[in-house]
Amino acid sequence: MNQQVKEFNEYRAKMNEVILGKQNKVINRLFNLDTNTYAEGALPVKTKEMLGLVASMVLRCDDCIKYHVEKCYEQGVTTEELYEIFAVANIVGGTIVIPHTRRAAEFWEALQEG
Repeated sequence: MNQQVKEFNEYRAKMNEVILGKQNKVINRLFNLDTNTYAEGALPVKTKEMLGLVASMVLRCDDCIKYHVEKCYEQGVTTEELYEIFAVANIVGGTIVIPHTRRAAEFWEALQEG
């Protein structure tokens, strides 16, 4: 696994454990709601992850972008599909999304390296 991907996933897992371990009812419910939102439903998981990636890019959340890029990768999104997702995010969010597109593309390349 690429070092960048490994470090991101290890940090995310570690801090999620810390946060959820505090047993704050609202935060735990929010995390549960997030998990259930991306579960299979009327829309397939792949579509939901693509939507999540666009929203994350428009909102300019780099951690969210990395998370959804990896989930898209796991769902079999192709590079061609990914760049169409980037195009939608940039047209909706404007040129301020370009730096986030660069980092998303970098993370995608890291996932491809294995």
